[in-house]
Amino acid sequence: MDMRQPGTSRIVWRKSKRSNNGGNCVEVADFQSDIGIRDSKAPGAGRLTLSRDGWAALTVRAKSGDLDL
Repeated sequence: MDMRQPGTSRIVWRKSKRSNNGGNCVEVADFQSDIGIRDSKAPGAGRLTLSRDGWAALTVRAKSGDLDL
């Protein structure tokens, strides 16, 4: 699967500094106008793409504990 977006030559996926080797990690990439999110265990399985505003809202909710199970 090609993970590049139009107008970009190479996308750099990165994990959180808080990730461990437990396997429950996501990776994020900056697509210039959007943010990509994918499962680090299955990077070829697809990705979720959020607007920058959507990413900001998601991180606020995650940090507040609003998304905890």
